[in-house]
Amino acid sequence: MHGARTTGHHFTVPLDHAKPDGKTIIVFAREYSSLDHDDDAVTDLPWLLFLQGGPGGRGGRVTQLGGWMKAAARHFRILMLDQRGTGLSTPADAGTLPLHGDAAAQAEYLTHFRADSIVADAELIRHQLVGAPWTVFGQSFGGFCTLTYLSFAPEGMERALITGGLAPLSGSPDRVYTATYRLVEARNLAYFAKYPEDRTLLTRIARHLETVDERLPTGERLTVARLQMIGSFLGGNTRVDALHYLLEDAFVSTANGQRLSAVFLDAVWAQVSRSSNPLYALLHESIYCQGEASSWSADRVLALYPQFFPTAEEPLLTGEMVYRWYFDQDPSLAPLKDTADLLAAKIDWGALYDTAQLARNTVPAAAAVYQDDIYVDHDLSMDTARAVKGLQAWETADFHHDGISDDGEAIFNRLLGMTGWPA
Repeated sequence: MHGARTTGHHFTVPLDHAKPDGKTIIVFAREYSSLDHDDDAVTDLPWLLFLQGGPGGRGGRVTQLGGWMKAAARHFRILMLDQRGTGLSTPADAGTLPLHGDAAAQAEYLTHFRADSIVADAELIRHQLVGAPWTVFGQSFGGFCTLTYLSFAPEGMERALITGGLAPLSGSPDRVYTATYRLVEARNLAYFAKYPEDRTLLTRIARHLETVDERLPTGERLTVARLQMIGSFLGGNTRVDALHYLLEDAFVSTANGQRLSAVFLDAVWAQVSRSSNPLYALLHESIYCQGEASSWSADRVLALYPQFFPTAEEPLLTGEMVYRWYFDQDPSLAPLKDTADLLAAKIDWGALYDTAQLARNTVPAAAAVYQDDIYVDHDLSMDTARAVKGLQAWETADFHHDGISDDGEAIFNRLLGMTGWPA
C-alpha cells in the first residue's frame, strides 16, 4: 500500500512467562517494509521493533510510510507490536476481563501486562521471527519498556533508541507527579499567555458546567474535572494549538440559552473517554511501581496543588494523571473500579529495572530528552540517562512529548547516528 508492504503476525505467548506451560494469550505484530527494497532484498534487512506509548496503546496503523517510519524503512524491516491486551492481541477491557473471574482475578491477570511481560513477549517473538539481535525503538512508555529490555534481555538488542521515555529507575509514582504537576502548570501558563482569551473561556465553561447539565455522547454528565482532562493537548508542539480550535467551538445559542455545542462535546469526549484504551487508566500508575503500592498517587499529590482543583477560581488543565474518580465518571471504566482499586493497593510489584545491569550496559543506546516534556520530567530523565552506561542523551527544547509526530524523520536519524549507524 502506497509504497509499503505489510504482513501480520500472530504469536501464542504465555500469560505468565514464569509459567510457560500455563495459560496463553495471543500477541499480534504487523511488519512494515518499503517497496524500495524488492522481495529478495528485504529479507536481508535487519529488524527494528517499535514499542509505542501507553500503557494500553496499540501499534500504529499506517497506510503509507512517513516520518520516522519512512526513515527507518530505508534500513530496517519494522515490527509494530500490539502490546498484550491491545489491538489484535488478546483484548483486556470491561467486556473481556470478566471472563477471568471476579475483580481479584482480573487484577491478578493484569499484573502480567507491564513492561517486564511485554519485553518477555518481544524476546519470544524475536527468537521465532528474527533470531539475531534487533534494534528496539521506544516512544514514551515504549521507552520505559526499552529500559526494561536493556535490564533483563540486552543480548536481544543491537541498539536502543528512546524518545520521551527515560523512566525513573526507582522511587514511587509520587516522585513523578510532584514533578509533572509543576510542569503541567507551567505549560498551562504558557498556553494562556499565547491565547489569553482562552483563559476566560475555559473558566466560563467550568462555571457553566457547575450549574448546567451537559451530556457527553455516551450519556454521562460532563464535569469540570473531566473537562480538565483536555490538558492532554498541552503535551505537544502542534496539538497545543488544536486545543485553541477545540475551545472556540464551545458555546452555541439555543432556545434554552447558551449551551455547549455538539461539536465541542463530541471533541471533548474523544479526548477524555478511555473506552478504547482502558489499560491506560488501570495500569498507568503501576508502570512506576517496584515493591510498593501506588495508592492512587496522582489523587494524593493533587492535594499539594489546589490550582488544579475543579473548584479553583481559574482551574488549570490536567495532563497524564489518572484519578480514582475516572472509574465513577467514565462509563467504560465503571465496571472495572474494584479491579482498579486492587491494582492501586498491590504492594508486591516485581522489579522493572536492573540498575546493576544498566550500569554495565554495552548496548549502544541514544535517547531524545525533551526539556519541556510535561509527561516525562527532564530532570528525572537525565538521572536515568546517567545511570545507563554508554547511553547518549540528546537534550532539546525544540520538541515536546509528541516529537516523533512533529519531525520523526529527523529525530530518528539523529538517534540512529548517535548509536554509530552505519557501522
